[in-house]
Amino acid sequence: MRKIININRKWAFAKEAEIPSAIPEKWNFVNLPHTWNAIDGQDGGNDYYRGTCCYVKELDREEIPEADKYYLEINGANSSADVYVNGKKLAHHDGGYSTWRVDITKEIGIKTLIAITVDNSPNEEVYPQMADFTFYGGLYRDVNIIAVSNSHFDLDYYGGSGVKVTPVIEGADAKAEVEVYVTDEMEAQTLVYTVKDAEGNVVAEEYKDVSNKTASLEIKNVHLWNGRKDPYLYTLEVKLMAGDDVLDNVSTRFGCRTFKIDPEKGFFLNGESYPLRGVSRHQDRWGIGNALLPEHHEEDIELICEVGATTIRLAHYQHDQYFYNLCDEKGLVIWAEIPYISKHMAGGRENTISQMRELITQNYNHPSIVVWGLSNEISMAGSDDDLLENHRILNDLCHEMDKTRLTTIAVVSMCSMDDPYIQIPDVVSHNHYFGWYGGDTSMNGPWFDAFHAKFPNIPVGMSEYGCEALNWHTSKPTQGDYTEEYQAYYHEELIKQLFTRPYIWATHVWNMFDFGADARSEGGENGQNHKGLVTFDRKYKKDSFYAYKAWLSDDPFVHICGKRYVDRVEEVTKVTVYSNQPEVELFVNGESLGKKASAEHFFYFDVPVSAETKLVAVAGECTDESFIRKVETFNEDYRLKEKGAVLNWFDITERDGYFSLNDKMGDIMSSPEGMQFFGSILKRLMTVGGGEGKNEFAGFEMNEGMLQMMNGFTVIRLTSLLGTAGIKFTKEQLLEMNAALNQIKKPE
Repeated sequence: MRKIININRKWAFAKEAEIPSAIPEKWNFVNLPHTWNAIDGQDGGNDYYRGTCCYVKELDREEIPEADKYYLEINGANSSADVYVNGKKLAHHDGGYSTWRVDITKEIGIKTLIAITVDNSPNEEVYPQMADFTFYGGLYRDVNIIAVSNSHFDLDYYGGSGVKVTPVIEGADAKAEVEVYVTDEMEAQTLVYTVKDAEGNVVAEEYKDVSNKTASLEIKNVHLWNGRKDPYLYTLEVKLMAGDDVLDNVSTRFGCRTFKIDPEKGFFLNGESYPLRGVSRHQDRWGIGNALLPEHHEEDIELICEVGATTIRLAHYQHDQYFYNLCDEKGLVIWAEIPYISKHMAGGRENTISQMRELITQNYNHPSIVVWGLSNEISMAGSDDDLLENHRILNDLCHEMDKTRLTTIAVVSMCSMDDPYIQIPDVVSHNHYFGWYGGDTSMNGPWFDAFHAKFPNIPVGMSEYGCEALNWHTSKPTQGDYTEEYQAYYHEELIKQLFTRPYIWATHVWNMFDFGADARSEGGENGQNHKGLVTFDRKYKKDSFYAYKAWLSDDPFVHICGKRYVDRVEEVTKVTVYSNQPEVELFVNGESLGKKASAEHFFYFDVPVSAETKLVAVAGECTDESFIRKVETFNEDYRLKEKGAVLNWFDITERDGYFSLNDKMGDIMSSPEGMQFFGSILKRLMTVGGGEGKNEFAGFEMNEGMLQMMNGFTVIRLTSLLGTAGIKFTKEQLLEMNAALNQIKKPE
């Protein structure tokens, strides 16, 4: 019978080292999971170490049980890795987010030296290579030894479990259609298939000769897996027998459910409308990187459940099996995808295929997963024939491997609605940031109405939307100010537009948590993307978290916004309260400001501010408290200060009645002089990065959507964001541009 031995403890570790013949005395020792980018991958500068590191461990024969075969199982090595046993190279693997195994049987001795080199350096054949997150290097998930008999359930095929379960609902009953894959089977061996309910009772069992590797087990009066309402799971156990001896055994949980995605009415689970409203999740953490422990995954799932989400987009790669298991248990509906992202690489096709095979093979049995994601924002520079062919191959592969699920893509906002690659998957979703990266919040809903009118038979969703917020504050929130107040306003507006359009099959906030993006220098804290509803360390739930909780959660609560915004200069200040209760009453120093009702769950009060002002919100049985105080001058600790910014907005000279770098591109371009001024600048910028003659700007095709977004940016913010595309401005250049704008009069 198989045994799994975890070998996470005490690996010798070094950067850029040769494969040793023994444990080196001067190397550091680490326990797995481990990443070498836990600090430098989160501190900004885009200078984190990307190269090859070596992990070495010596196994004593007495530490592992007697068996016929031994496999080394690696659950995550980012991005490419090689395995050496006693100095002999046994395997190479490309792709940093999946499980893979190596047969090490012939090399096992009294002492066995295992060396694993892991490489996260740039590579034009392995995805991802260009994306807005840190590519942490390391052995960042468990490493195990699997000891098995000669005859065993397959361990070689794309990291799978060797068993595949397809539930089929038939009225009040169901059938669990099972396929198993056996290595080195022998005559007279048998397979025993057993289905147990959640309480451990046997509900179906079959005995088959080993030559028959399929079974159909009937489940009477099936208990459906019904999302957050009732995530009921069955367990399938399969034993490989030789007489009365168990040679090998595997088990997997599964759920019985049906779903469909209707282009007019959205997502249906088990025949009933089940709106998918949720979040996206990156797997990393502050000071830990991607080297997570089970308790980290558990905390994440609890926070996602608290906000009331019904769905998670697990971006932009395969996540830990432990987290998929938690999604099954909690009833979250999942979008699972490969890291085919941002930049289509001509040499990367085989890697997209192998990563998709691993994703589906390893995750087929999870009832939580309903769609396979082919790619994310891959058309940033437009589509070409090779990109389209790659998508058709992946789409066909998904349908060949899995007849039960659908395919999808996440489309970058500036991509034309008529781009042919949108027609390839079963359903589509879009990444829109109107109201943050240009445009304004009011553009989101109408864009979807236009798409839905043009393509009424294509189910469309919102795969990313969000804006960044840190501990900056204001009573006059403005797009691009990175305040918690603007983020709250943005999500209020998006909730009202998206959640009231039932044809939108799924919405996924970008992002549930702040995450590492070492190339970023935004918001005053470099190295992170701060669009999370919760901070990177999971310690603080931003106000926008509670906006979603008010719409999605049934657990009664009330929340006063702005708890970190204590000092107020105005005599009367706006205070926002979120609650899923129908009515909220606000008390100011014990005196009621009255009760307010809101079908939108957002309650607004004008509050007189005194030196010491205690706020108490009451909604049904729920209460929340806050404190504000009157000050004479604005607290500068609340004002954005960009770390390493070439020029901050408050350093810019403004002239009444004339433009400056603090004005929006669209407003400036509405003036003939402004149009002429920026015409010359845009012409120069469109030649950067190979855009000359291609009608491209910073790698994006210049189309109507791109122009709409650009028009919503202030000039200073646009120049800052262009830095991530390699377009840099000096302080002198910016001041020169500002001086020129100060001479262009605003239209009356």
